[in-house]
Amino acid sequence: MTLELWTTSFSTIAMRHGLWHTQPPTSARMLGENQRMVTEKLEAGMETGLVWQKAMLGMMFGQTTPWWVTSRRSMTPYHRRSSANSRRLSRQH
Repeated sequence: MTLELWTTSFSTIAMRHGLWHTQPPTSARMLGENQRMVTEKLEAGMETGLVWQKAMLGMMFGQTTPWWVTSRRSMTPYHRRSSANSRRLSRQH
């Protein structure tokens, strides 16, 4: 999952960079894309925070979750959004 996340993140960044070079910065499409990008990052960050909070609360109450399970769960929101963005941006070009 880590390698796939890295790959899709890199391709999404490259495609957004290409949009910034081909669209005026004040166009509705670019404003929408930038707003979507920020909103998705905030949402993924909150989801990841909840995963870690749940794991820490579990540790406080004696429930142990292996580190690889918590790590995978914390990467899932970013992976899901990065993959979806890469597919969506590749269709727009």
